[in-house]
Amino acid sequence: MTKTIQPTPQTVHWGYFDSKQPAIASIEPGETIVVTSVSGTRDHLPTDPGMTPRPELLAIIDAVKPDLGPHILTGPVAVRGAEPGDALRIEIQDVQLADDWGYMLFRPGMGTLPDDFDYFRRVHIGLDRANNIVKTPWGITLNAKPFFGVMGVAPKPDVGRASSTMPSHFGGNIDNKELGAGSVLCLPVWTAGGLFSCGDGHAVQGDGEVCVTAVETGLTGTFKIDLVKNAQLEAPYAETKDHLITMAFDPDLDEAARIALRRMIAMVVARTTLSAEDAYMLCSLSADVRVTQLVNLEKGIHVMLRHDVIAQAKR
Repeated sequence: MTKTIQPTPQTVHWGYFDSKQPAIASIEPGETIVVTSVSGTRDHLPTDPGMTPRPELLAIIDAVKPDLGPHILTGPVAVRGAEPGDALRIEIQDVQLADDWGYMLFRPGMGTLPDDFDYFRRVHIGLDRANNIVKTPWGITLNAKPFFGVMGVAPKPDVGRASSTMPSHFGGNIDNKELGAGSVLCLPVWTAGGLFSCGDGHAVQGDGEVCVTAVETGLTGTFKIDLVKNAQLEAPYAETKDHLITMAFDPDLDEAARIALRRMIAMVVARTTLSAEDAYMLCSLSADVRVTQLVNLEKGIHVMLRHDVIAQAKR
């Protein structure tokens, strides 16, 4: 069974995650959902010929008030039987562009080089959905590699309402370009139902997302969501066809790297016959430590280690 969820004023929440947010739909573990997102405020709407804002976005801008963060999130969807201590295993089966335009910007005091670019700039980007092409205004074309920058569950109840700006224990604004079609994201469950939401569609992004945004746009994603009982995860992790990926977020990039590396070492030890000392050395030989993003206050690091390397020492 597949449930389809379109963005409307009744099916989105703008700028936050909250354990008290009512679910807009419920599914059984193992069911598939198709979720469409929108991105942008009224100021971000294009006036360029050939760029057409969808009516869904316009209705949401008119009816929904932003709170804490900038991201319009579709959801949340509850998974029946999910309880604190479990995990949602989210298989991202497909991600497609939903709009013929996107935008990107930088602004004073934000981004990786705030002193170099201490003014506001926004540009609109054309998207060729049929050919999966991103058309920049400076004449360079790129292949679209769409993914949802924000995917998360409700935070721990004692946190209260959490901004969509900063990634955390519940996922959220991860901005990891590896999380496109064919990847799997595992999210800890902190409240009954888990309450999965997604948004912040990116048509393409480099590691770092250095100027503040990627190409911000609407996407349609197909997700198969399974329930892993008693997973006892402390943080999200992911897998692609080739790699195991651990993640961490911290205002200090060095500390994020340390946490993400410790998480990879722990996962290697849990999955293989290697000691922590062996796993640490293996990571120095075979793991890639990458900067996920530099701009979300809580900066991101992800560590990638190939499955075929891990398989050589499996239990």
